[in-house]
Amino acid sequence: MAVDSAISSPLGPPACEKDAKALRFIEEMTRNADSVQERVLSDILTQNSQTEYLRRFKLNGATDRDSFKSKLPVITYEDLQPEIQRIANGDRSAILSAHPISEFLTSSGTSAGERKLMPTIKEELDRRQLLYSLLMPVMNLYVPGLDKGKGLYFLFVKSETRTPGGLLARPVLTSYYKSEHFKTRPYDPYNVYTSPNEAILCPDSFQSMYTQMLCGLQDRHQVLRVGAVFASGLLRAIRFLQLNWRQLSQDIETGTLNQKVTDPSLRECMGKILKPDPELARFVRHECSKESWEGIITRIWPNTKYLDVIVTGAMAQYIPTLDYYSGGLPKACTMYASSECYFGLNLNPMCKPSEVSYTIMPNMAYFEFLPHDPNSAGFTRDSPPKLVDLVDVEIGKEYELVITTYAGLCRYRVGDILRVTGFHNSAPQFHFVRRKNVLLSIDSDKTDEAELQKAVENASRLLREFNTSVVEYTSYADTKTIPGHYVIYWELLVKDAANSPTDDVLKQCCLAMEESMNSVYRQGRVADNSIGPLEIRVVKNGTFEELMDYAISRGASINQYKVPRCVNFTPIMELLDSRVVSTHFSPALPHWTPERRR
Repeated sequence: MAVDSAISSPLGPPACEKDAKALRFIEEMTRNADSVQERVLSDILTQNSQTEYLRRFKLNGATDRDSFKSKLPVITYEDLQPEIQRIANGDRSAILSAHPISEFLTSSGTSAGERKLMPTIKEELDRRQLLYSLLMPVMNLYVPGLDKGKGLYFLFVKSETRTPGGLLARPVLTSYYKSEHFKTRPYDPYNVYTSPNEAILCPDSFQSMYTQMLCGLQDRHQVLRVGAVFASGLLRAIRFLQLNWRQLSQDIETGTLNQKVTDPSLRECMGKILKPDPELARFVRHECSKESWEGIITRIWPNTKYLDVIVTGAMAQYIPTLDYYSGGLPKACTMYASSECYFGLNLNPMCKPSEVSYTIMPNMAYFEFLPHDPNSAGFTRDSPPKLVDLVDVEIGKEYELVITTYAGLCRYRVGDILRVTGFHNSAPQFHFVRRKNVLLSIDSDKTDEAELQKAVENASRLLREFNTSVVEYTSYADTKTIPGHYVIYWELLVKDAANSPTDDVLKQCCLAMEESMNSVYRQGRVADNSIGPLEIRVVKNGTFEELMDYAISRGASINQYKVPRCVNFTPIMELLDSRVVSTHFSPALPHWTPERRR
């Protein structure tokens, strides 16, 4: 067992007795990580022993690690799709879990253009709630006085649908916000939000954002922390304020609510909250009409101690913009979770974003780790991988996370690549490196190389009648705009200059690419307004040869050089942008509906 005791120190002193209990729980779980893991695996295998899935691999009621590892294969979502489809279609037998599947949580990872359906059971809500209950006791160790004010959090529900068999399918946070755990949560002075439940639960994104911003402005002196789930969501809120401050200040001045907010329960709720405040309205107008919005968060909410947003992985691209708007406030990444499972928490939440490490809580699921070698060809059923247990990972090494959950996922590859940074007691701490195979991401969307290739192929068909083809392409996620958007660089071969494709045609190519993207991307464009119109930048002929020359000058092998399908290295971007001859944006929204494809 690799434990660096120098890294490990007890948590404390707690802010109150309730916090003391939570911190003791964290210490107990992390001190006994291996025995907790053993118990968790035994519980899962005992609970699900009669499921069709475990019986298929002839586990015969065994609950020990050796039997489990020798008999059950390591799997991906595609391996489970037949079982998941049966559950979605209404089969209620014990396929994956002995407990009834209560709903599906839709993962932002995609499968054939659709969100993945992750089965869950009712008791998982208790486990998630337990992890949430540990966040503030840890934060209180670093930031005193958080019980003396409120949190301005921009939280939203997203569209939900039902499977053919009648089960709800929705994102994990929508499931949580709509649960009684959230709606009837007991009063906690450390967890008071400016947004009323009615605003969070309003399905219309404009009405929800408008009323949450209005409440945040009214409570501006009480706000001690500002947050959203992702960094992109917080920047979208700032952009919303830029576009709507005039109407918001009018509502504050008169104590009346914008007629665009039509939701009856929301109007009733806001009617009790809104009071005329001409002085606050003058202040909002004065600050928002200034040319520079640098430091706007601390100008409007002067008592803000930190931003509570995820800025790891793909979200790191938003850090400079967040620094600009917040005057460099600390950014706290408090927990690590996904649709499949909640994993752990950050025991040093006020560290720099580049140093964020999450401590895996061993009671959440059974965890294994697949050593990650980017140059490996993978593995087959004939040569299964050697997985490492939670307490046996090694500092400095990278692993792919593999989980076994109470809801019936067994040895499931999540697709997250993690690097071990240390240990707290005997529980390892991980830095999130990236999602496996993800090329582009703006919000919760994840576009891989195959999807981008397909989108380029579909769009380039529109060029055939002009005797034009796409010679080479690359891409990047432009997060300087709010919302961010995909930029695709195209080098074209135009065989007849007199008949070259027009601006309108290239705009249609942008839209064709968007129509080819997965449903998570299209939902972000259409329903959530979290992604801006896709942009194609046409570059001069010979640009990609220059790109290769540049890579070779920096040591790349001419024999092994491949055009990168995504770029984020500043000199390369500058080279590409200096060769742009025309830019084109998608002229319309792609097609998206909340209904799942049958």
